[in-house]
Amino acid sequence: MLNLIIFGPPGSGKGTQSSNLVKRYKLVHFSTGELLREEIAKDTPVGKEAKKYIDKGLLVPDDIVIPKLYRRASKYMDSPGFVFDGFPRTIVQAEALDQMFNKRKIPISLVVSVVVEEEELYRRIMGRSEDSGRSDDSDLVARRRLEIYKEETMPLISYYKAQGKIVAINGMAPVDEVFGKISHAIDTYLETNKILAVIH
Repeated sequence: MLNLIIFGPPGSGKGTQSSNLVKRYKLVHFSTGELLREEIAKDTPVGKEAKKYIDKGLLVPDDIVIPKLYRRASKYMDSPGFVFDGFPRTIVQAEALDQMFNKRKIPISLVVSVVVEEEELYRRIMGRSEDSGRSDDSDLVARRRLEIYKEETMPLISYYKAQGKIVAINGMAPVDEVFGKISHAIDTYLETNKILAVIH
């Protein structure tokens, strides 16, 4: 089973790369952002609570995110694997994810860290705001999201580096080039560990 985490700040392109990986390796895509936006669109109690945080550029609390993701992931344990996009975002979430997979003896395989310069991130986020009208992409919220990423999520690099699972990829290059580098890292991992992936 191939279990990947795409790790990177808002605007790094991890959503696009996750979609490409899903197609290439036939993985189940888990985006906590999409998951929560679905709840918001349905106006569920979880969605209403999550929206309060998302609109301010804050991380949605673990006690909302973790149970929701756990229930969804449990339905796909017989799949070729997962790609997690936007999760985990805190050490607590990373530990919960490890616990969920380790007890099934299918640990996280690789953590791909997409590295992009901060001003480029800001430019991308604001461009996305103009295109999509997302409430979490306003100027003030965009800056806040990047700050929270540095404070809350960056420590995950050390967490996964200690496990020997981090692969850093330059996200400043064109999308296809970034995907090529990510795919090469994954294929090297699969070959080294003698894992057969479903690739089409």
